[in-house]
Amino acid sequence: MNKRILIIDDEKNMRWAIKKALEKEGYNIYEAENGQDGLEKLEEIYPDLILLDLRMPVMDGMEALQRIKEINQDIPVIMLTAHGTMESAVEAMKLGALDYISKPFDIEELKVLIKKALNVGELKSEVNYLREELEKNTGKTVIGESPKMKKVLEIVERVASTNATILILGESGTGKEVIANTIHYNSDRKDKPYVKVNCGAIPENLIESELFGYEKGAFTGAIARKIGKFERARGGTIFLDEIGELDLGMQVKLLRVLQEREFERVGGNETIKIDIRVIAATNKDLFKMMQEGNFREDLYYRLNVIPIELPALRDRKEDIPLLIEHFLNYYGKEIGRKNMSISKKAMEKLIQYKWSGNIRELENMIERLVILVDGDIIEERHLPSEVFTRTEMDNAFKLPENGVNLEQVEKSLISQALEISNGNQTHAAKLLGITRHTLIYRIEKYNLQDV
Repeated sequence: MNKRILIIDDEKNMRWAIKKALEKEGYNIYEAENGQDGLEKLEEIYPDLILLDLRMPVMDGMEALQRIKEINQDIPVIMLTAHGTMESAVEAMKLGALDYISKPFDIEELKVLIKKALNVGELKSEVNYLREELEKNTGKTVIGESPKMKKVLEIVERVASTNATILILGESGTGKEVIANTIHYNSDRKDKPYVKVNCGAIPENLIESELFGYEKGAFTGAIARKIGKFERARGGTIFLDEIGELDLGMQVKLLRVLQEREFERVGGNETIKIDIRVIAATNKDLFKMMQEGNFREDLYYRLNVIPIELPALRDRKEDIPLLIEHFLNYYGKEIGRKNMSISKKAMEKLIQYKWSGNIRELENMIERLVILVDGDIIEERHLPSEVFTRTEMDNAFKLPENGVNLEQVEKSLISQALEISNGNQTHAAKLLGITRHTLIYRIEKYNLQDV
């Protein structure tokens, strides 16, 4: 993709001359006649470099430079001025300008400065990208030697290098995002953008503009064009977490993107083509939702090209010691306690535990123990009370010889949990060992809203 350069200068002839010279070098050139106009253009086009005049009406170069750096401190800026002094050059550099050139200047000299600035900008972007990815993925790796996890990893290895759409299924906390990360970073798109979207965390009235972006004036408050998540992921991967939270209207629009690889921004007419790999994930039963009319059949089959189902932690108990060792090492190093270990009895207790929150619950518990336990060994007495109470409860339930009506038992237990917690859904979900989202689904299923 050709580099985008924004020229902010009140002299029309100067903009014209620079534009003509730089277009011959293959750059895409955009213009603004003052600082205020330049800031609006910045939000629209996300330039790779800015040529900024010092003296302009409405908003001068120094104020514009400061505002530009507040929006994105990594955009390289070269100052242009016919009033150059050492004082203004020093001030501009302090505010974040990368370089400074006085008018009239040799266009060849400007071209050299631009090439250097773009190289610096690319280096900064790469460093920031790697730093962010390191922070996001530190301690987050796929760990497992159980047969079920080996099967998952075999599928991941086979599909990573393809462009196939992936649907990752599994309970909350089973590591769906980690699997998505693994697929992307082992694909041919690993050096391209990787955009993550939590569909359940974005309000319904905002999800379309977040995914597809919007044009200036598309609605009240749309003061400039905004690039959406799909457009930002061009050439790379988009990870749509909690895909089951999308309403039917958004499902139709997503289906079109998956089928045609194109969309329009909200309020726009331009059709935007994208080359993108889609990975989706959910802890919901999409097949059941489809049968109940809450999830589109055509979208389900479009997403479900390669399904990867992650087992719950309770179904891969042989991996628990490996995970505990990993989190002990990671959090031990993080806080300077590198010799942390766990006793045999404590390990046995954690293996027996049901882990309704799966790997996320295990990780949080180990982090807490590493911080709070005195000494280097985690003993059975250090474990939180829920490890013992839930294990006892699990052992206490025995199936009667004549069997039970499972739905009636479930309904009764949910009613009791809501009564004990005085209607606090988070507390009730914890008592039942399920997520709040699952509890809400069960409440609606059994019409227990008034309990």
